[in-house]
Amino acid sequence: MNVYDKTIFLYILEGFQKHPQIDAIEVVCIEGWHDVVWAYSKQFGIDKLKWVVSGGEIGQESIRNGVYNLEGQVSGEDVIIIHDGIRPLVDETVLPDVILKAQKYGNAVTSLPYNEQIFVVDDDISTTKYIPRETLMRVSTPQAYKFGKLDWAYHKAFEKEIGIYGSSYTNTIMVELGERLYFAVGSDKNIKLTTKDDFEMFKAYLKSDKDNWLK
Repeated sequence: MNVYDKTIFLYILEGFQKHPQIDAIEVVCIEGWHDVVWAYSKQFGIDKLKWVVSGGEIGQESIRNGVYNLEGQVSGEDVIIIHDGIRPLVDETVLPDVILKAQKYGNAVTSLPYNEQIFVVDDDISTTKYIPRETLMRVSTPQAYKFGKLDWAYHKAFEKEIGIYGSSYTNTIMVELGERLYFAVGSDKNIKLTTKDDFEMFKAYLKSDKDNWLK
């Protein structure tokens, strides 16, 4: 899909392309779209793109394919950032912190405090229990992991069928394998394009004078 005559994934690639701490980019996409990704990247000067890999049947298989493709091409200490293809606003304040935390602790997940009240469903129409929001953080991508641990986690998870299906993601795999996760700075601009309203908000952010770094 295009927004202002530019396909959405290019906004993501440009955010990583412009950041001085990003050395290389890998795209995992649907089989048959490789040439499209390379063509757009060449047209818009995304010269940090090094690999285009076919995805799997589910999200975790796609991430796994991307991780496995890096075996032998990066070191165990290299920081690998995983990002969703439907989060086009890679805030300039987020990447430095997620990289810094991952270098220090081995991993980092972009996060923000949860500002709404959360109630536990009891019988579909009522509840008697809530979760104090002070104990919650909402996490998203970008997430960063040192490659050695990331590669180990995906081999282990698929070997043991741990944290693969449903809404599982790299962060949930790590927790299910007994790893501690570390929070990094998040941004409210880091929206996930799911509904029409999300697209309107995305277009509004692009028009905002505060987002000059995107232009």
